Amino acid sequence: MNYHRYYPVDVVNGPGTRCTLFVAGCLHQCKGCYNKSTWKIDSGKPFTQAIENQIITDLQDQRIVRQGLSLSGGDPLHPQNVETILQLVKRIKLECPDKDIWLWSGYTLDQLTDNQRAVVNYLDVLVDGKFIQARYDPNLLWRGSHNQVIHRLN
Repeated sequence: MNYHRYYPVDVVNGPGTRCTLFVAGCLHQCKGCYNKSTWKIDSGKPFTQAIENQIITDLQDQRIVRQGLSLSGGDPLHPQNVETILQLVKRIKLECPDKDIWLWSGYTLDQLTDNQRAVVNYLDVLVDGKFIQARYDPNLLWRGSHNQVIHRLN
C-alpha cells in the first residue's frame, strides 16, 4: 500500500484531535473530488512498518490526547489496500483500545466484499458513498455530499 500524507495532529477529519492517514488508490474517481492526486494506486510513497509504528506511537503519546485515527484517501478500502489497512486497524484495537477509528470510502456498506467487511468490523465509524458533486453541501459535517452516510458501528 502507498500513502500520500500522514498527519500526527489533525482536528478536521473526525471529532477531537486525531491522527489522519491519506492512502493512495481510488477506483471511484468522483467528479469534483478534492483529493485527485491520491487516485493512482502507485502514487505517493510506500506505507512502511516505520509509518505504522509511528501511528501507534502518536496514538499512545500522552502529551497530546488524541481521540483516534482517521483513514481517508484515495480509498482505504481499495482492493489493493485492504490487507494493509486490516493489519493496521487490528493493531490499533489491540494496542490502543481506547482510540476510535474512522474510515471514509466511496463504497457503500452493501457493496463491500468479505475482505472489506473484515476491515469494517474493526471500525467505530464508516463514512460511505461516493462524493456526488450535485449533492455537495459545504455545511455537512465530516462528509461532502448528502448521499454519504455516517455509520456509527461499535
